[in-house]
Amino acid sequence: MKRGIQSLMMLVFTVLSVSIVLILGILFFWRYVLSTKNAMVQNAKTVMEQAGENLEDYLISMRHISDTATYDIISENELTDPEVERELYLLYEANSENIRSIALYDRHGSLLVAEPVARQKEDPDVTKQQWFIDALNEMENYHFSVPHIQNLFIDDTKGYHWVMSLSRTVDITEGETPQMGVLLVDMNYSGIERMLEQINTARNGQYYFLCDQQGQIIYHPAQMQIMGKVRTEDTEEVAGYKDGIYDMKYDGKRSSVVVRTISYTGWKLIGIIPNKSLYQGTVGNIWMILLFLTLTIMTALLINRFASIYISTPILKLNESVKRYETGSKTEVYIGGPPEIRHLGASIEKSYEEIDRLMNRIVEEEKERRKSEMDALQSQINPHFLYNTLDSITWMIEGEKNEEASYMVTQLARLLRISLSKGRTVIPLGDEILHAISYMNIQKVRYKESFSVSFDVPKELENYCIVKLVIQPLLENAIYYGVEGLDGDGEITVSVRQDGDKIEIEVADNGIGMPEELAANVLTDSERVHKKGSGVGLRNVDTRIRLMFGEPYGLRVWSEPDEGSRITIVIPMIPYSEANRKMLEEGDSHANRT
Repeated sequence: MKRGIQSLMMLVFTVLSVSIVLILGILFFWRYVLSTKNAMVQNAKTVMEQAGENLEDYLISMRHISDTATYDIISENELTDPEVERELYLLYEANSENIRSIALYDRHGSLLVAEPVARQKEDPDVTKQQWFIDALNEMENYHFSVPHIQNLFIDDTKGYHWVMSLSRTVDITEGETPQMGVLLVDMNYSGIERMLEQINTARNGQYYFLCDQQGQIIYHPAQMQIMGKVRTEDTEEVAGYKDGIYDMKYDGKRSSVVVRTISYTGWKLIGIIPNKSLYQGTVGNIWMILLFLTLTIMTALLINRFASIYISTPILKLNESVKRYETGSKTEVYIGGPPEIRHLGASIEKSYEEIDRLMNRIVEEEKERRKSEMDALQSQINPHFLYNTLDSITWMIEGEKNEEASYMVTQLARLLRISLSKGRTVIPLGDEILHAISYMNIQKVRYKESFSVSFDVPKELENYCIVKLVIQPLLENAIYYGVEGLDGDGEITVSVRQDGDKIEIEVADNGIGMPEELAANVLTDSERVHKKGSGVGLRNVDTRIRLMFGEPYGLRVWSEPDEGSRITIVIPMIPYSEANRKMLEEGDSHANRT
């Protein structure tokens, strides 16, 4: 606390410096990440363009093989001509590295010719295989299948060969009856596999795969895991994307997805670049940035330390001198440091001199105010009531009714003692009830027991705060305007109850009552003048309660002609204590409530 301003300045400078450095560091790092991301995406796009061109060249060469077999061999010769088998053999030999076999079927699925010469398995029904169905359904197109194990011919080596089938319809000339057939070229899958393996060399999570328009995988670097259902790949959505770059959530991770369509096939070459891969190659740069930020922050802290000491030292000296002055030591206020601090010190010194002068005046004015307050409280007692009470006592003494006179004097003394309350405005509710009881005891004697009064006050509510002299005016109003002319049938009840966090004090009578309009305006009509009464009035009581406790509190009035009246005082539940009393009398309505 002693070095509060210095610590605060140090804290502010430090937070400001660190915030600026961190913001600049984050912006710099984010820009670096974005540039790295763009570079990786563009590099992936370039790699995919080259791979796509290689794939297209490869597929074009397969189409050329199919075109050669169709137009130069099958269409130009009758199927029974031995030249057909010889030229197909030569075509196969010339491309044996890329193709596994060339076969020709009629439209019913019967094998007509195949190269290399091989025995067909007994059970394959080619009419149910997709490559055959696609060729007959769309006769003018080339049809590429997904990778599969060749299952048409018997292999003496007992090996399994992964192929991709290129099928199409062809016109077959055999005798005088032309017919339609299906030409099948089984390409070695290893050719496509090698091309795509060459671009799947990254070890940072980035990879490329190839799928058809329906999302069926043609090549994937983790193809064996996918086939074994160890891993999954969500290809259906991206298979429908157009060529371009997409920033999206793929397979549950934020990634950049690059799409390129392979001509003639509709295949999609997909590149997946997870966002986390951006950071794997930047670990060294991240450490460099962190080191730079650390050094910058340490330098800023050192500068801030010296700056805060230079600025705060004169302020701290001024603060110490002010504290000594406040403890009563009449020391001089520190005047030194920068011009602003010197001017502040001189101003404080002058203000203290003025404060001392004003405090002396306030002490005198407070004494006068206390005296005026006592006089005002004293004047709240209805002089007519006091005079009448004293006259009654005099008559009792003259009539030798000493016990009744003594009783009246006792009640009057207690009433006056509570009315004064040592100049206090806030008293316990129990004292206010005693004041009301004394008042009613005197009135009952004066009115010769012409009415009855009862009090219902729970003991646990007596020690709560209330403004003094607020119940008596309600009782006086009940006597003069309610039960005075009822010839002994008048009843007045005072009841206290708790309603949530409020206390309600109700004064009810069975008197003549008042019209609804008058009851509604009795607290707001400033022109209303009592012909007789306490001199305080209901509106005065309502105003005093609202000023002390706030607007939600005050009086509630209900009255009906020939039925009587009920006037309720609503106050908050504030336990009576010396601290709460002082807070309320000093104008703080937020005393410690229950």
